[in-house]
Amino acid sequence: MPSFIGRNSKGEIIKFFKEHVSSGKARVFTSFGMDFIFGMREGIYIRDMETGKELINCHCNGGVFNLGHRNPEIIKVLKEALDEIDIGNHHLISEGRALLAKRMAELMPGDISYTVFGVSGGEAVDLAIKIARAFTKRHKIISAKGGYHGHTGFALATGDEKYKKPFEPLAPGFYQVPFNDLEALERTVDSETAAVIFETVPATLGIYVPDRDYFKGVREICDKKGALMIIDEIQTGLGRTGKLWGIEHFGVVPDIMVTGKGLSGGIYPITATSFKPQLECVFHKDPFIHVSTFGGSELGCVVAMKVLEISSSEGFLQHVNKMAEFFKRELNSLREKNPDVIQSIRQLGLMIGIKMKDENWGMMMTKACYESGLLCIYANNDPSVLQFLPPLIIKEDEGKEIIRRLEKAFSLARTGRFQTRVALDYIKEKIRKAFDRTKMLWK
Repeated sequence: MPSFIGRNSKGEIIKFFKEHVSSGKARVFTSFGMDFIFGMREGIYIRDMETGKELINCHCNGGVFNLGHRNPEIIKVLKEALDEIDIGNHHLISEGRALLAKRMAELMPGDISYTVFGVSGGEAVDLAIKIARAFTKRHKIISAKGGYHGHTGFALATGDEKYKKPFEPLAPGFYQVPFNDLEALERTVDSETAAVIFETVPATLGIYVPDRDYFKGVREICDKKGALMIIDEIQTGLGRTGKLWGIEHFGVVPDIMVTGKGLSGGIYPITATSFKPQLECVFHKDPFIHVSTFGGSELGCVVAMKVLEISSSEGFLQHVNKMAEFFKRELNSLREKNPDVIQSIRQLGLMIGIKMKDENWGMMMTKACYESGLLCIYANNDPSVLQFLPPLIIKEDEGKEIIRRLEKAFSLARTGRFQTRVALDYIKEKIRKAFDRTKMLWK
């Protein structure tokens, strides 16, 4: 039987990755002592291909592994599909896309009833912005400071300076406002605004859960100014927040909604841009004005249909909410035990952020969690927050083990030796970046 794990030694793989994929990533992970390479993976667990080191995945790649690694139901349906179909042809009418889009329409909030499929979140966001500009005949797009919508074209232009500066000049007409600030949004939206785009809960900003009336205010401002409301559910969708869609917590219906990551079941890449029926007119004159060769592949549609079946079931969502209550109780207990370190627990369902009082603790806890058997990553636009996104299939006994490992991580992070080592790594990286910037200036 062929094996796809361990065909080369770990050292060789790191060398090949450094020489042919990304020297920067290879350097960062080896210098930080996190040169983990996925080997066996099952359910909530991943193991290093060579050492066998076990981690419970509480990062889930932003929700890709909502249903765990190698979910048997997803694998079964994909294997069955491979006996009959392939990716299909994106130019033609497709049974798979038709049935999946119909099911999406049945599950979407309000009257959102059309869907175009893609293969990445950035592609889905790009299309949402294209639709908004084509429909409104306006150019201005407003997003949140510290938010994140992807690294492609228009999606990149919505992001923070550090992501887009190296690639300027970018498309014009993009503006940012502070998240959860209706006054700032009101001042910025005008007669030239095509759309406002926000994540329901911005993960990269540190799992920032907005006020309950925030999105109602966003909806009112958009309606008053004639702008479209785009909601990014790439991470918050498919049960992560305890409802199928995160925006359901806020009682509003956007004009366009994008989703992805978890739609793949962790098995086959597929994303979706869903929108109200009146917006479909932008494709009437030329229905081929937007295409995606691999978007909505018929194999991907089979996987996504099974993901929707699982994620939308009443029992599944009840389980997510039950585990959300478990973690709420346990994490707040952990905060009470560490009042000098943990400022607050940010939570909506199983979308959780542990907010520290010092931004260096986010990086330290990323490393300490790794050493303690957990994969958790700090929020890139707010390093004081440790993102905590366990798989939605997590059981209570597994949750208890996660809490035990998390307590161990906090204990480890408190040791002076550990703090010094991580701090030195952090300082060395800062010096390296400063040196690189200096070299660029001299060129």
